[in-house]
Amino acid sequence: MRPIWSGAISFGLVTIPIKVVPATESHNISLRQIHTADGGRIRYRKVCELDGQQLHQDEIVRGYETATGTLIPVTDEDLDNLPMPTAKAIEIVTFVPAASIDPIRIGASYYLAATDTVAAKPYELLRQALERSSKVAVAKFAMRDRERLGLLRVKDNVIVLHALRWPDEIRSTAEVPVPDAAVTDDEIDAAVRLADILTGTDVGELRDEYRDALEEVIAAKTGTGTMPAPSENTPPASAEVVDLMAMLEKSVQDAKTTRGDAATVHPMPAKKKTAAKKTSSTAAARKTAASKKTVSKRKPRSA
Repeated sequence: MRPIWSGAISFGLVTIPIKVVPATESHNISLRQIHTADGGRIRYRKVCELDGQQLHQDEIVRGYETATGTLIPVTDEDLDNLPMPTAKAIEIVTFVPAASIDPIRIGASYYLAATDTVAAKPYELLRQALERSSKVAVAKFAMRDRERLGLLRVKDNVIVLHALRWPDEIRSTAEVPVPDAAVTDDEIDAAVRLADILTGTDVGELRDEYRDALEEVIAAKTGTGTMPAPSENTPPASAEVVDLMAMLEKSVQDAKTTRGDAATVHPMPAKKKTAAKKTSSTAAARKTAASKKTVSKRKPRSA
């Protein structure tokens, strides 16, 4: 894998030279825009809006637009000279439990590799320290013209760097309206039972079925395959009030039929109403028995 960044991990006074490689890859099928009439490729060109000239990349620099619309150029030299201690370093600032990191903050992932034999020992030291402490390291680093927050953890003996969003980049959940709806304990129990049946799927076996179907379409159009059968149209979701319990029970039965022996089914908890009736009946029976016992102990009145 080709490295996209090189620098060092700063762990206290320990320096670990590393190179960064992407940990993920995209398998999306790229589709181009073409002219319907003649099949010509549609291309985008970079044109100056003042003189109408088409520009090459070496003629273009970035710029910041002020509130008044003025464009202030910012060159690569300006960015390179920024006073950032993390320009070529992944600086560890703290260690925290992995569970304390909200997954919503995690972004792109990268593998970190030791650059040479000199870096091997400090790399191994940090790796084992992370494993033994059962924690993750939070670090700062600079990549692609901005300082970022990152998380270091271990996967299969390799140190992984996850880009983290800064706390102020996460929107508050208060902006999302929470539905005000009541569900019964029986409905919750049925939903939990359905979740139990659906538990156990190996995520590594899941496939992108849309991409597979698109590849079949492309193969058919190039004469190397057959066109896949169109899928049945899914009816739009209805706004009508539905019987959730009936839908859950049917979902449980369908899942059991689909999964067969692989399904793990836990017994449904007893309904609370039934349990309440049973408790009430038991209490009444005990009360009656106690009353009879008291009567039998009483001495008959003398005439």
